[in-house]
Amino acid sequence: MGLALTIAQAAGIALLLYAAWRDIAARIIPDEISIAIAAIGLAVRLSEGWMAALASVGVAVLVFIVLLLLAMRGALGGGDVKLAAALAVGFSPAATWDFIFVSVLFGGLLGVIYLAARRRDAGARRTSPAGPGQPLLRRVAAAEAWRLRRGGPLPYAIAIAIGGCLTLLTTGGA
Repeated sequence: MGLALTIAQAAGIALLLYAAWRDIAARIIPDEISIAIAAIGLAVRLSEGWMAALASVGVAVLVFIVLLLLAMRGALGGGDVKLAAALAVGFSPAATWDFIFVSVLFGGLLGVIYLAARRRDAGARRTSPAGPGQPLLRRVAAAEAWRLRRGGPLPYAIAIAIGGCLTLLTTGGA
């Protein structure tokens, strides 16, 4: 079982990093990432028994509902809601609250960084994102600078990924 948990942790971390990257690059978190995370989490929780799995699914539903209400008010994107709820499927109820706490903490830090960057960038030269001939990282950086100037949304999957990765590493996902 120890090896399976390590594989589940590694898969979860890889998926979270990919979700954060996609959110930075395109402000989209593919549904397949959330589905894969939920499936891995459910398998881990089922290995601990039906009651553990049911408790986690119940908390995940609660997380989904609360975050959906926030998304309906424009505070989060739909991908963020699905990603956080998918992670909750694989965590024990106590670990889910740890995950939420860490994610909110890093989300606040992300918000402060973006506010500071907007303020610093307010007088910067106004250009559009780099063209398709540029390297991918350069295009993403240029697009992010452009989004900052326009006051675009935060890539909140970064905070969710940090919270999820730290929770996976400290609790093993259970």
